Amino acid sequence: DRTFVTEADRAIERLLRDRIRNLYPDHGLVGEEYGDQEAVAGIRWYIDPIDGTHNFIRGVPLFGTLIAVEVDGELQVGAMSAPAMGERWYAARGTGAWHVDREGNRRRIRVSDVADLEDAQVIYGSFRENVRSGLMPGLESLVDACWRERGFGDFWGYALVAEGAAEVMLETGMHSWDVAAPLVIIEEAGGRVTDVEGARGVDTPSFVGSNGLLHDEILARLRG
Repeated sequence: DRTFVTEADRAIERLLRDRIRNLYPDHGLVGEEYGDQEAVAGIRWYIDPIDGTHNFIRGVPLFGTLIAVEVDGELQVGAMSAPAMGERWYAARGTGAWHVDREGNRRRIRVSDVADLEDAQVIYGSFRENVRSGLMPGLESLVDACWRERGFGDFWGYALVAEGAAEVMLETGMHSWDVAAPLVIIEEAGGRVTDVEGARGVDTPSFVGSNGLLHDEILARLRG
């Protein structure tokens, strides 16, 4: 029916909500499929059961589960788990960002030190959707100015920026559960995350995650 919501989306979120509520009954929950349950303790969990549902439906292995924890209004922990790839990325404030591979090997990750746009790799979700949003009038100009561009999209683009394999990830149509986990991971990897206007937060319709060195130039170009 083209809603792109599967029983797997709902089942994953139900399972996560049940486990979290059993352990922390006074914590709040914000999820894609079942909405917002208010926190009593000033702690909220953000849940995206399947980030990359389109990929999941079509059998493309680039999909993942995103979880983040907010304490008193500030995000503290983020995790992105890609079961089909056997990989996971996570971070907590003050401890850096980390990648775990299929064999369980862990390594610390960091954004790239590329400082010139002509050497940068730009990643985005849907070029068409980004253009149609009207939020990135300078997108085509930015893409023309960079070294290379690819439309990997979803959690994979965030991971590539955090690992230093790309310099910027762009997306529109965002929700808090989309932004929360990658924001922590990219920031702990040494990067920067804002919307197109430069505002930092989870309740923004656009996402610009970068290695930090190119962030201001990217924002200026995107705004045209």
